[in-house]
Amino acid sequence: MLRNVLRATSQVRNASSIPPGLSNIVPQYTGIFINNEFVPAKSGKTFETVNPANGKVITQVAEGDKADVDAAVKAATNAFRIGSEWRTMNASQRGVLLNRLADLMERDRVILASLESLDNGKPYAIAYAADVPLSIKTLRYYAGWADKNHGKTIPIEGDYFTYTRHEPVGVCGQIIPWNFPLLMQAWKLGPALAMGNTVVMKVAEQTPLSALHVAALTKEAGFPDGVVNVIAGFGPTAGQAISEHMGIDKVAFTGSTDVGRIVMKAAAESNVKKVTLELGGKSPNIIFADANVDEAVHQANHGLFFNQGQCCCAGSRTFVEGKIYDEFVARSKSLAEKIVVGDPFNLKTTQGPQVDDKQVETILKYINAGKKEGAQLVTGGEKHGSEGYFVKPTIFANVNDQMTIAQEEIFGPVMSIIRFDGMEDLVEKANNTIYGLAAGVMTKDLDKALHVANTIRAGSVWVNCYDVFDAAAPFGGFKQSGIGRELGEYGLEAYTEVKTVTIKVQQKNS
Repeated sequence: MLRNVLRATSQVRNASSIPPGLSNIVPQYTGIFINNEFVPAKSGKTFETVNPANGKVITQVAEGDKADVDAAVKAATNAFRIGSEWRTMNASQRGVLLNRLADLMERDRVILASLESLDNGKPYAIAYAADVPLSIKTLRYYAGWADKNHGKTIPIEGDYFTYTRHEPVGVCGQIIPWNFPLLMQAWKLGPALAMGNTVVMKVAEQTPLSALHVAALTKEAGFPDGVVNVIAGFGPTAGQAISEHMGIDKVAFTGSTDVGRIVMKAAAESNVKKVTLELGGKSPNIIFADANVDEAVHQANHGLFFNQGQCCCAGSRTFVEGKIYDEFVARSKSLAEKIVVGDPFNLKTTQGPQVDDKQVETILKYINAGKKEGAQLVTGGEKHGSEGYFVKPTIFANVNDQMTIAQEEIFGPVMSIIRFDGMEDLVEKANNTIYGLAAGVMTKDLDKALHVANTIRAGSVWVNCYDVFDAAAPFGGFKQSGIGRELGEYGLEAYTEVKTVTIKVQQKNS
């Protein structure tokens, strides 16, 4: 989903520069991280985290719930109090700490990539070459912002001196998903900590291990007690407790639109806490006949099948102009059938398992819906292998943009190819979805590219590329794909309050 993923994929094919992953790694951290210490859950409960490549239990992890959230909020509130070490720390020093954290992640790059692959199922070579370094780059980017986000002086009428201050919001609840555990953790921690907030983070129950390792690194980096608190737990318990907690000043959530509604409602009904949401997507990827077909096929393949199709911005509604439709379908089928599905720790693997058995069931349900509604199954459409949670790369042709597979977020390796024959209603069809997270367009015609980019209702539009991300470029959605932006300077706005100070200037006679 990232700037260098295509480069990372090429590295997988020639992986001599990538050290072997630790497929037998034993997770070191499985507790709840509060006040710079790992502790058991208040209830004493644990839950299993499972290796999706074989369905076997990796380890038991402490199951946080409301009582643990209360303890974490208390620690974060104490760390944010007036006069505390964190509140009185120079802004530049916050940047130093973020850079130290990035250094430690660089040191533990093999460990983090191995935990990511073991727990999430993504190919180790991609985790090592893309997810980990891009998480590090995000932290370094926001380290640079720590002492540069400042207010203004404003010349208001009268004898007054007016200026604004950008102050931290306070205690920030952050709920991250399972598809990019390390990267989503960095997207949330970077701007929050750079601006001087404290954090209570809930990590996904499917993929807690890499995030807990990073939590340990925040202590080693020198962050004061209570500044970063990390809880593994379930949405209806720990997630709900964060969303409705009266001691949390802002909540950031990445996940499904349905759960986003629950988070937003809880935030409103409690203390009207600030909310940012990065939610679902059903992104159109438009291929015009004048595009380089080979390049378009590769971009579309990457835009859909990357990360096992478990991307909120996946180009899952692939619109292809009629003049090249049949050729595009045939080439896409050929390329999809060359995807290497299997063991994430095999450096030749480019598609690992889905995150769990529930996700497999969901994907197969959508595949069956596509068949029943008359779409043409071109390739795939079933589980891969007898062990683990693998689904074959799947392509449907002759898809109508009203079909279920063209409207609902599948979150799996299923491409729907929709034919169009002119510009007349193309944008209307592309926009005909409740989502508005991303879009792509492939064409050599600048006028077409600009028309689509300027009229598509989506937060990100990629022209002659797809999934090009950078920490400096904001990301977020229109419509039911969310509220607010992450990354870039725009990402700081959600983690700062603007305070206006006006001082009466006493005039003196000379």
